[in-house]
Amino acid sequence: MAEEAVLGYLEHNQEISDSGVFAQEKGINHDEIVNIIKSLNGFRLVDATDIKRERWLLSEEAERYAKYGSAEVLLFEAVPPEGTTKAKLQEILKSRLPADLDDNTKSLIYDKGWAQAMKNKWIGLVDAQVSRKVEHVEDRVKDLLIQIQNGEAIGAKDIDALKRRRLISSQIWKGYSVKKGPNYAPKRKKVATDLTRENLQRDDWKEIEFKEYNFLAKGQPTEGGCLHPLLKVRRQIQMIFLQMGFEEMPTNNFVESSFWNFDALFQPQQHPARDSHDTFFLKVPSTTNSLPEDYVERVQGVHESGGYGSRGYGYEWKRDEANKNLLRTHTTAVSSRMLYALAQGPFTPKRYYSIDRVFRNEAVDRTHLAEFHQIEGLICDRGLTLGHLIGVLHDFFSRLGMSKIKFKPAYNPYTEPSMEIFSYHEGLKKWVEVGNSGMFRPEMLLPMGLPEDVQVIAWGLSLERPTMILYGIDNIRDLFGHKVDLSLIKRNPICRLGL
Repeated sequence: MAEEAVLGYLEHNQEISDSGVFAQEKGINHDEIVNIIKSLNGFRLVDATDIKRERWLLSEEAERYAKYGSAEVLLFEAVPPEGTTKAKLQEILKSRLPADLDDNTKSLIYDKGWAQAMKNKWIGLVDAQVSRKVEHVEDRVKDLLIQIQNGEAIGAKDIDALKRRRLISSQIWKGYSVKKGPNYAPKRKKVATDLTRENLQRDDWKEIEFKEYNFLAKGQPTEGGCLHPLLKVRRQIQMIFLQMGFEEMPTNNFVESSFWNFDALFQPQQHPARDSHDTFFLKVPSTTNSLPEDYVERVQGVHESGGYGSRGYGYEWKRDEANKNLLRTHTTAVSSRMLYALAQGPFTPKRYYSIDRVFRNEAVDRTHLAEFHQIEGLICDRGLTLGHLIGVLHDFFSRLGMSKIKFKPAYNPYTEPSMEIFSYHEGLKKWVEVGNSGMFRPEMLLPMGLPEDVQVIAWGLSLERPTMILYGIDNIRDLFGHKVDLSLIKRNPICRLGL
């Protein structure tokens, strides 16, 4: 209908000067007319020229002023000739306003009317008495708003004044003027896009008008897959571990028992980390029934009474607490399993690493998530010291491209001495904790069955924080989770050189 209207009108007229007026006259939606004009213009049946007009829309407050009068005039008219107090004036104004306005709106009219009337010097306040300073005022604001509603033009100075009061806002109207194009016809011909078998059989292919082919047109750009920054840094760290002679630990069990996650690491059962506010415990299955009993007894003994030079914690260790299942809070639970397995045979020095998901009941903010990745590295050998740990960490982080590293003494239940690892974040302009490290305590290692002269140095860090530092991301939720912008994956560098 819209196409017939446009082509039919141009058959007897030179042009359609305004698509908006044309749509109104024909009783057709303007958007429908615009779409048809674009289509006809593309096939050169018509030549279309853009028309842009600025029009002004009234705010909800302005519509109220156009209907009832501006706030300043309403307030001025509420001031009795003999004057009154501010409190009494507010009551008078509210009583004069229409009943369909709520109290909040009436209070807003009073506040804005007072400010504007004082600015216009229509009223004055002397000795707590409000009085009129002029005999009569004109509601120019209401008149201007009604003119705008009626589509009438008003001066630039008046427009600026209404805009400053946020009573009007600009809207750009877009339309077209249309003339006949070089391919104009009263009715558009349907052109064929393909030569079919039926065309050849009927021998009508000679008369068919085919759509032109643009052999110079470019096709849709092809897009390859893009790796997420987390996956890139994960692979980068994996290669660093392999270059340093480490082998990967199996981390395919997100569900772990409290025994391997806490007890085997010499972490007491009353430790705050075991609270449900910090750890996700499972309802089904709630407990495990497969623990090495001889090792469990040794762990129980060192917790209750100590041993290997330690006094222990001196509390009643409970098997029920150790049996509880949870979502692992760190991949160190995997390290405890691997070290226990290593202790069951002739000792061989090992270097282990893992990179996988862990879960903690954290409050989510720009640097914390309840679900994140942990990187774990450990070296098990004879004669290891804290100096070896510091040297390995400097080597590891320098290969990762994080040269600004410092350490701070810390406490961990299963490492002594212990150190927190900090790296300088250029985006946040501050030192950010990226990991924890230390030497595993004898109370953890010796119950496993490892030789007394064997030491284990270990460290753990999140995958997200080094990635944020390397890629200049200051909010972890922009990197991992449901708020990630997929364009981030396409924008980040294909590779990082010099690391």
